[in-house]
Amino acid sequence: MRRTLPIALLVLMAGTALPARALEGPTPPKPGATATTPAAAAKPRVVIVATGGTIAGAGADAANSATYQAAKVPVDKLIAAVPAIAQVAEVRGEQAFQIASESFTNAQLIELAKKVSALVKRDDVDGVVITHGTDTVEETAYFLDLVVKTDKPIVMVASMRPSTAISADGALNLLDAVTVAGAKDARAKGVLLTMNDEIQAGRDTTKRVNIKPSAFFSQWGPLGMVVEGKTYWFRAPVKRHGTTSEFDIDTIDSLPEVAIVYGSGNMHPEPYTTAVAGGAKAIIHAGTGNGSVAGYLVDTLKDLRSKGVQIIRSSRVGDGFVLRNAEQPDDKYDWVVAHDLNPQKAKILAAVALTKTQDSKELQRIFWEY
Repeated sequence: MRRTLPIALLVLMAGTALPARALEGPTPPKPGATATTPAAAAKPRVVIVATGGTIAGAGADAANSATYQAAKVPVDKLIAAVPAIAQVAEVRGEQAFQIASESFTNAQLIELAKKVSALVKRDDVDGVVITHGTDTVEETAYFLDLVVKTDKPIVMVASMRPSTAISADGALNLLDAVTVAGAKDARAKGVLLTMNDEIQAGRDTTKRVNIKPSAFFSQWGPLGMVVEGKTYWFRAPVKRHGTTSEFDIDTIDSLPEVAIVYGSGNMHPEPYTTAVAGGAKAIIHAGTGNGSVAGYLVDTLKDLRSKGVQIIRSSRVGDGFVLRNAEQPDDKYDWVVAHDLNPQKAKILAAVALTKTQDSKELQRIFWEY
């Protein structure tokens, strides 16, 4: 059998000497020393704040994707159900609420925002994920976008199917949310929503479908996508938010009442006057088309404005934006237009803006800028 000579001997036989250290082999560690390996890159530190919703829901059967009880699974079980999260970030959970999102009140919006504001001020927090029900996640996202002054990623996440459903979407949505919250390229982009592989701007996105995972849309398109654990970005928001916002949750302890009245044919003035009698400081008129106001309602809205109530024309149409002084002479009536914000987002901005000003011209500036 042919035997192979050691490489050191072959080199010497060829007349080429190796350095003595090479012949001796690896240098043994000094007494007391230990072998070391390159330090692994530090993982981002992400806090998951749970509020309930479908992502924490449970159905009676695996076939139930639309019939279930929301807000049943606590945050620690949500995290444990997605072990891949540990490969993406160091996470810890906090249970803020355990409710269905249609039950959110202004008081809970403020409480949540103050909690998030405190978290992003910490040096040991790189990003925050908030689990939420889909019904009002767009309002909460926009509120946080306006009042939490940070450039750290704040990522809303929800699901359209409970975790018990055959094709539940919550686990991947949550993993994507943690990925985005820990991504450096997600900084300074405002509050985000990750669902169905997409990264949506919290300001723009809205729920348009109530029984499919592809429920959220923005007329301006998503900001990006998450594919197999990597973020891909295609646009950035330009409206004021976060560190550029003039609003700060640390100075807000309550919100004024703002009511939405939905436009249709054959309307009556009572929904407007009743809302004001109930304490509304502003009315969001969700008008037809370009925020149109029926001729027989104009005098009612003019009278309410003369009494100090802000009248803000929005539209019930899903896309587009309301043009000022089109359909109605807004300058003459001292009304405000909601620009491209849908009625529910206009309600959020109006409530936040009214904590600063009662001047309609200032309100209109705010609606243009945010």
